Formats: sequence, C-alpha cells, structure tokens
Amino acid sequence: MPEAPTIDGGNTVWLLVSTALVLLMTPGLALFYGGLNRSKGVLNMMMMSFSAIGLISVLWWFYGFSVAFGSDVNGLWGDPGAYLGTKTFLAETDLWGATAENPSGIGVPLYVFMAFQMVFAVITVALISGAISDRAKFAGWLLFAFGWATLVYFPVAHWVWGGGIIGAKLHALDFAGGTAVHINAGAAALGVALVLGKRIGWPREGMKPHNIPLVALGAGLLWFGWFGFNAGSELTVDSVAGLAFLNTQLATAAAVLGWLLIERIKDGRPTMVGASSGAVAGLVAITPACGFIAPWAAVLLGLVAGAVCALAISLKYKLGYDDSLDVVGVHFVGGWIGSLWLGFFATNSVNGAISDVVGASDGLFYGGGVTQLGRQALAGLIVTVWSAGVAWLLAFAIEKTIGFRVSAEAEVDGIDVAEHAESAYDLSPTTGSSGGAFAMAGIGGAKPSPEPADEADSSAAPVSEKVAG
Repeated sequence: MPEAPTIDGGNTVWLLVSTALVLLMTPGLALFYGGLNRSKGVLNMMMMSFSAIGLISVLWWFYGFSVAFGSDVNGLWGDPGAYLGTKTFLAETDLWGATAENPSGIGVPLYVFMAFQMVFAVITVALISGAISDRAKFAGWLLFAFGWATLVYFPVAHWVWGGGIIGAKLHALDFAGGTAVHINAGAAALGVALVLGKRIGWPREGMKPHNIPLVALGAGLLWFGWFGFNAGSELTVDSVAGLAFLNTQLATAAAVLGWLLIERIKDGRPTMVGASSGAVAGLVAITPACGFIAPWAAVLLGLVAGAVCALAISLKYKLGYDDSLDVVGVHFVGGWIGSLWLGFFATNSVNGAISDVVGASDGLFYGGGVTQLGRQALAGLIVTVWSAGVAWLLAFAIEKTIGFRVSAEAEVDGIDVAEHAESAYDLSPTTGSSGGAFAMAGIGGAKPSPEPADEADSSAAPVSEKVAG
C-alpha cells in the first residue's frame, strides 16, 4: 500500500534556494553585459535582461510550463491545458513527479518545481540580448522575446526535459541546459543579429567594454548563481547534486586558466575581461555534463572550453556578423562543446540515471562506442536549426512591421536616451559653471571633432574589443 503524499523538506528547501540562485543570475547577466557594452547603451542592455524577468515569468506561469512539462502530446509539446495559469495546485497530492505507486514523487510541491524551471526560461531569453546591443528597439525586443519563448524555448524544454523527442525518443543527455539553454540561445542570437545587421562603425571602430569592474561583478554573480542552475537540476539532495556542484567549480576554474593561456599566447597579456569571459565559458560548457561525468573529465572540459571559446570569439570578424557581446562565441560554441563532451565522457559509474532513466549510453571513452556522441550531435543540430530559423523569421517580421532596429541617429547619439530617456552616468557639473571637478578630472570637457576617416581606412582591420558574453 503506497504511503500518503509527503513533502521532503530537504529537497524542497534546496530547490527553493536553487531557484533564488538562478534568478540572481539574470541581474548578474545584466551587469556582465552592461559592463561589456558601451556607456551610451548600458541601460538599454540591462533593461533587456530585467524585462525578460517580467515578461517570461508571466508567460511561464500562464502557459509555458504546461507546454514544456505537460503530458506529452506528440513529442513536440506538452498539453497546454495541463498546468494553465487559471488553475491552482495546492493540494497535498500536488507534488512533482507523483504517481499512483509513488504519491510523494520527489517530495517537492509542484509550484516549487514550476518556479525553478521558470527562472531557467527567463535567463535563456535574456542571454540572446547580448548579440544585439546598441541597436534594437525595446518594443521590438519585447515582441521578439514573447514570440521566441512561445515558439522555441517552451517546446525545446519539452523536447529535452519534458518527455519530448530529444530526451525521451532520441535519448540525448542534457543535465542542466547545454542544449535547451545555451545552444538554443546562441543559435537564436545568431539569427537575430543577422537580421539587425552591424552596428554603425563596426568593426572599424573600437567598441570596448566601458566598465570592467562591472563585468567582473556580473561574472561573479553568474558563477555564484550557477551552482543552483547545475546542482539544483538534480532536484534532490544526494551525491549526484554534490558531483554537479563540484564539477561546476572545477570546470569553471579550469576554463579561466584556459582562456587566459590563449590570451597570453595571442596578445601577450591576460586580462580581467578574459578571466571573466573564461569563467562564463566554463560555466556554459559544464552545464549539460555536470551530473554525468567524473571530476577529472570536468577539469579537462573546462580547459578545452576556455581555450576554444577564446579563439571562437574572432569568428564574427572572419564571417562578418556583428554579435556584439559574443553570445555565439561563448554560449553557442561552449554549449556544443559541453554537449558533445557527453558523447566521450558520460558514464553510468557516476550517475546510473544515464541508462536507467534517460535510456542513454556510456560515452566513447567508457566503452559505449559512438552511439551517444551521435545522439548529442543530432540533438544539438535539431535545436540549432529550429532556434536560429525561428529567430531569423521573427526578427525579420518585426523589422518589416513595427521596426526592430533603432534609427541611425539614435544609435549614434545613444540608445539609452532615445529608448528610455535616461543615461547611466550623469557627468554634468553640479553647479552652473562649465568647469568644476569634472572638468578638472578631464571628464565631460569639449573635445575637438575627429578628422573624417579617409576612404582607404574603411577596410582597416577590426579593432580588438576584448569582449565575450
């Protein structure tokens, strides 16, 4: 006879804490992206992250959670009415994963699991914004976020975690979001960046980070919150959650070293922006693998991801797309590295759920052959094509209707003032004089207009931006 439904206090508390940690990541992302951006667009950049918290949270509650985690309809989406926002789930039987045989499930109330997955949806959408900084209308961004979340993120979450084609049918592995979050957002970033085109002056003009301490602070908050992102994805308090926690730290630390090594070889000096970007690259890469690989493989993954992503950020110069803060170079590339890594290093010896729950196989180096590697590659390809294609179509439709890109005048003068009527830094004197402390410090003084660039300079090599995101 099954026991009565019982809430597991430890699992519930851990998932609530993890939810708060993951929510903190989106303001952290706003600081990270904001610092990497130019000063005249920092508020617009941060607004895109904060607006994602508002918009996606409500959409997730109303129908997104149902589409992602409702009973599978056809392998592509869940029952939209399963957890519709008009319903409430407060009965003692409303525990996530509950069945007739196990009425307690994992002992976590349904609303706790809903909230945990909600903050994943929020940051996935916010990640895309880094590719289109300084040139996107805020109204266009909100419309794009609404459409992309509805048509891409909610279904893809179902494909990967909700019983859809990737997890349940293809048996691809994704512990915490390498495919569903990072490949997904990175592909979308490329699609929308191609529609909006290049920033005025890119790549001839240097568009370097305006506030590096802000970048470091944002990266630190992301690193801190990511423990909830990865270890929380086990959903229960057990040894696998501890493994995911440890692997997250090891891979991220190693990725910092990998990125700095490449900087030292290429440019002669390691940088704070490089260390921050390397940390994010490591966090991205370990996300799909953190609960499925041994710690030594996590260290190796971090080193590879840090080095490869440090090289990948130059792809935009070679291929000619303007991904402002390197969402493609870090999240798309890093997500692919972490996902494919499972095809080599996933092992049931650290997590029996690989075979018992997901129906997947050990990686190549653990005797599983190339089967799992093929599954991981196919899963990434499916999400890449769908996400990039829908993002491109949405951005194109918005541009042709209400307009997605700001005017050239607004872009040159500053998108913060044009779109939000405010600026991040008030450098005007506090008195009516034209001098004061700002003038003494050399801030805000009039500067001679630069000489017009010769026509021959238009093809000059791009200025290194030292950015990633």
